[in-house]
Amino acid sequence: MPIYWAFLTYMLLRPGVENKEYFFMFPHLDKFIHFTIFFLLGFFFRLRFPKTSLLYFFLILISYALLTEILQDIMKLGRSLEVLDAVADTLGLSLSYYIYNKYEKFQNRI
Repeated sequence: MPIYWAFLTYMLLRPGVENKEYFFMFPHLDKFIHFTIFFLLGFFFRLRFPKTSLLYFFLILISYALLTEILQDIMKLGRSLEVLDAVADTLGLSLSYYIYNKYEKFQNRI
């Protein structure tokens, strides 16, 4: 968990580079990536801290998402604050919380 979190922080705050066009790119790919990495962060967080309440889960992880967006803007390294990135982060976290609850119920039935 700490390694993923450190890697994620590095990737979110590293200097921006000009994007090259690749065959697999599509519009809003960056939003999909934000959604996915925060989904994984939320799921791993719940695996590591399963007793965390919904309030603490969102306070900790949405604060982290907003902080990285703000730092991207403040640091002026070719990245900028984007509200839709924060929305994608929040949706990823929300889905991870829901999926983890379903996973936990499934595990308890077995």
